[in-house]
Amino acid sequence: MTVSKKIAVLLAEDHAIVRQGLSALLNADGGFVLVGEARNGREAVNLAQTLHPEVILMDIAMPVLNGLEATRQILDANPAAKVLILSAHSDDEYIERMSSAGVAGFLEKQTSAEILAFAIRQIASGKKYFSPRIAKRLGEVAAKPRDRNGMVRANGGRLTSRETEVLQLVAEGHANKQVASELSISIKTVEKHRQHLMDKLNIHETAGLTRYAIAHGIIENTVQLTII
Repeated sequence: MTVSKKIAVLLAEDHAIVRQGLSALLNADGGFVLVGEARNGREAVNLAQTLHPEVILMDIAMPVLNGLEATRQILDANPAAKVLILSAHSDDEYIERMSSAGVAGFLEKQTSAEILAFAIRQIASGKKYFSPRIAKRLGEVAAKPRDRNGMVRANGGRLTSRETEVLQLVAEGHANKQVASELSISIKTVEKHRQHLMDKLNIHETAGLTRYAIAHGIIENTVQLTII
């Protein structure tokens, strides 16, 4: 009897209880091996480069680096990587940007374990899989102009990968020194990126940047509670 090779999966999810639940589901199926778990987008990018999983199961709303930008960086480094989005966020903007970035699939977190397992197998075999509702909405927005890199558009311009990273960290409340440490760049470089993104967005205060980050899915809505 031929024993099927297990599919290597990398899980990127910041909530521990959700990670544990997904890990249990994958292990119970018997057809998958969880090769790594990432608690934020930065860890997901690093683990994707070192572990080379067959499928990356990616949440969107994560700290330090969100799933949108993590996916873009992973696919920039390895266009053959297969990213399956599993998220509670399913606004048209999320779907459009993820599709433009080149993800292999998109499921909502209400998805059943059976559908999740089926989607992972489809994607590992080289196919794409979008839940029926997501696929329908993709068709509805297909005619809209898209940024092929999945970057944030801003007043006719767009934020670079580094500017998006700086925006998320600033919106999460990190000071320039903390941003510099997290990204391993100088404080002057952080200030330069911060000024560039403010100019592109025409926003010149931190509260405005935070509101923008929330509106565009760069950070979670819960941060709104800290804005006065």
